[in-house]
Amino acid sequence: MPVLIYNNPRVGYGLSTELVSKLAHNVENIVGMKDSSGNLTYLSEVIRLTKDIEFKPFTGKDTLIFLGLCAGACGSVCSTANGLTKEVVEIYQLFKEGRYKEAREAQMKFNPARLIQDKASFPVATKDMCNILGMNVGDPIKPSLPSEQALLDEMELRMKKLRE
Repeated sequence: MPVLIYNNPRVGYGLSTELVSKLAHNVENIVGMKDSSGNLTYLSEVIRLTKDIEFKPFTGKDTLIFLGLCAGACGSVCSTANGLTKEVVEIYQLFKEGRYKEAREAQMKFNPARLIQDKASFPVATKDMCNILGMNVGDPIKPSLPSEQALLDEMELRMKKLRE
């Protein structure tokens, strides 16, 4: 079964670029990686160290879709794609069509709607976004706490502005 390595140093377990390269070169079912570090130097090194094999690196930071693609990432694994699918896909499609300025502008327009989610915890922020968009995914489960109404109002405002 194909497997992606997941680098998420925010939880205290970052993977070195050397370890990622070693795993990618020696474990045949490891086919790529989601990098949620937000560190473009790190991502660029993973891309450089694995360019000689069939390995697909993805950004894991929704605010770095465009820059990740510029660095050589295959795409992005985005929590916001659960609700803001059209907007996430638009950045990717514009880039793949060679419309780089438009892709960058789409990313810049998108970022405020994603950055406000940093004021909530995850996965609560993703549930909040989906609920605001009418997807009715329910309340967070404990120990996660619901977001304050003021934050929900700001999230709704930013998503509305994104879709204008």
